[in-house]
Amino acid sequence: MHRSAPRIARVLACAAVPVLLVAGCSSGSDSAKKPDGAGSGKTSASAAPAAAKFAKLPDACKSVTQATVGRLVPKVKSAAGTAAKSPVQDQRGGCSWNGLDGYQFRWLDVALQRFDSAGGVGSGEEQAKKRFTEQVAAAAQVKGATSVKADGVGDEATLVSALVEKDKLNYQDETVVARTGNVIVILSHNGAGFEGAKTPAADQLQKDALAAAKEAVASVTAANAAANT
Repeated sequence: MHRSAPRIARVLACAAVPVLLVAGCSSGSDSAKKPDGAGSGKTSASAAPAAAKFAKLPDACKSVTQATVGRLVPKVKSAAGTAAKSPVQDQRGGCSWNGLDGYQFRWLDVALQRFDSAGGVGSGEEQAKKRFTEQVAAAAQVKGATSVKADGVGDEATLVSALVEKDKLNYQDETVVARTGNVIVILSHNGAGFEGAKTPAADQLQKDALAAAKEAVASVTAANAAANT
C-alpha cells in the first residue's frame, strides 16, 4: 500500500482537473475563437432563422442534485463540484466531481453548450443537432466503445460505453450525449478499482449516468423557466 500511494495520488490529482466540453474541441471548428452562432452579420431579415429555444444555461455544478452526486460519487472530494472556467458562461459551462471510497474511484462530469440562432449559420437547434452528431462520433472513437440510443433524455440522446485502460488501470466509462432544443449536454461517469479492486459493473454505471443526464437536461428547462418569471 505504501509503495502504491504516490501513484494513486497522481491519478487523483489529474482527475481533479475538469475539462470543459472535451469532445467539442475535436470538431475542428473555430467555435473556441468566437461565440457559437456569431455569424457574419451580413444576412437579411427575411433569412433570419427562428429564435433559439433556450437563452441561458444553468449553473453546471447545480445541474445535478447533491443527492445524485453523493450516490454516484461516494466520499466525493468536493460536494460543490469543481467548475470549469469559461469566458462565455451563457454559452458553455462545466463541472466535475471525483471521490475515492476505499479503493473504488468514481468520476462525474457535466458539460453544457448552448447555440444561438444567426443568419448564415442557422438556427440554434440546427447547430445543436450538428454538434450532437459530432459529439457522439467523438465519444465513440474510443477503442471497443459501443453506443445505443437513450430514450427519454431530452430530444435525442446516445449512451456510449467503453472500458478504457489508463495508467495500468481499467476505467469503465459511460458517456451520455444529449440534446434539448439548442443545448448540448454531455454527462460522463466512470469508475475504477485501485490496487486490484474490482472494476465497477457497466450496467450500474450506465443506469446512474442516464438518471443524472436526465437531471442535467431538466435543469436547462428549469433555468430558462426561472429566467422568464
